Amino acid sequence: MISRTDIIWLGISSAVIGCLVGGMMLGIGMDLIVNGQPLGWLIMLPGAPVAAIPGWLLGLRLARQL
Repeated sequence: MISRTDIIWLGISSAVIGCLVGGMMLGIGMDLIVNGQPLGWLIMLPGAPVAAIPGWLLGLRLARQL
């Protein structure tokens, strides 16, 4: 049975992992762009969707327990 604490920890862990992944992609991409390498856009732009993937995977894992 899934409890309220499982849902809370899912939200906290997915937020932390998403922020780390998205922030790193944004930071590395911006650094490349500022230094004159236009390939940094390929890292920076998909940062937000990629940051959502860990939370989605954790949600799927929690949904399998139902």
